[in-house]
Amino acid sequence: IKFRRGEKFFAPAPYRIAMRFLHPLLTSFFELLFPARCLGCDGQLASSRPPLLCSECRNSISRISSPLCTCCGTPFPDGPDRLCHVCQKNTFAFDRARSLFVYQEPLRSLIHQLKFNGSLAGLSTFAALAEQAGIAALFHEPDLILPVPLHLKRLRRREFNQALLLAKACFPAWKNKIRPDLLRRHRFTVPQTRLGGAERLTNPSGAFSLPKQQKVRGKRILLVDDVFTTGSTLQECAKVLREAGAMKIETFKVTRAG
Repeated sequence: IKFRRGEKFFAPAPYRIAMRFLHPLLTSFFELLFPARCLGCDGQLASSRPPLLCSECRNSISRISSPLCTCCGTPFPDGPDRLCHVCQKNTFAFDRARSLFVYQEPLRSLIHQLKFNGSLAGLSTFAALAEQAGIAALFHEPDLILPVPLHLKRLRRREFNQALLLAKACFPAWKNKIRPDLLRRHRFTVPQTRLGGAERLTNPSGAFSLPKQQKVRGKRILLVDDVFTTGSTLQECAKVLREAGAMKIETFKVTRAG
């Protein structure tokens, strides 16, 4: 029951108090009738609170942490944080790239289900995992968060951009900084997963543009996508942003392929 006060609706105090006590009971009743299932193995879970993964599936997730490359985020087996051999020989348009997890099961299936089957069930799990990993502490607070865009042809077919959904899920405190309208993919490219290593390096070349360059001039940018493979897509996006005068460019991909 809600009443209107001016231009806003409000619930009376007794109703709010009642719902505060009833909500846990209703949640428990719902979970009893429709128990939550693990998104990795489909086993029954004791609670519907994300992440929706059983203990075994959660333990199979490999978190990426130090020691790693200070530029591209490649993990090392031991030693201090340092530049990897690739970053020692090359200069990249982005300042640094970071990923949270290794691209393996069960996260690989969750991303696949999101991208190719339109299943949004894993978003709350990615959000919970990112929060538990302290994702915001990995980056300087950005002025703008830019999801890596899809070509309009692929966007119409898929009906959503998974990078945008992941940006909203993983960075809820910075949701007002997310701008999916600035960076554009004007050239249709073959999905990176269908290509070999050498082809992946050249596939996204010249595929991105930034019509409103003044919007990023002097700004701190955070690029967001799903899977880090060769870094070539991030490099192409970052080149466009750097040429437009972006001050700092950090990149985040939820997972990183070996």
